[in-house]
Amino acid sequence: MLLESQAAVIARNETWSGNVETEPHEAGWAREAIFFVRALHEAIGKPGTARVELSPDGMRWVPEGTVFDLPRKPDEVTFARVKHFGTWLRVTAELPEGASLVVLVTLHLKG
Repeated sequence: MLLESQAAVIARNETWSGNVETEPHEAGWAREAIFFVRALHEAIGKPGTARVELSPDGMRWVPEGTVFDLPRKPDEVTFARVKHFGTWLRVTAELPEGASLVVLVTLHLKG
């Protein structure tokens, strides 16, 4: 049996500062997901952490429980793995005042 897989770009060349969230992605068919966050430039300040959120409808969001560090150096990559997430997924972050980060965020799904 072949597994189904998909990779999606969730955020490209976006500057994150303050409170941010990615676009939601519908992934109800998948069994597992990995978010990758890559820094495209040196972070300004210490960007802190991000978290995975899930939703039953793509509008109301709750923390999934997974928290991970944001990258700080160009081409550094951090990630978060999740399972048992229902249908909708996204990443959120709260960067401290004065911190910012230019990111590429991808979501990789396997069925």
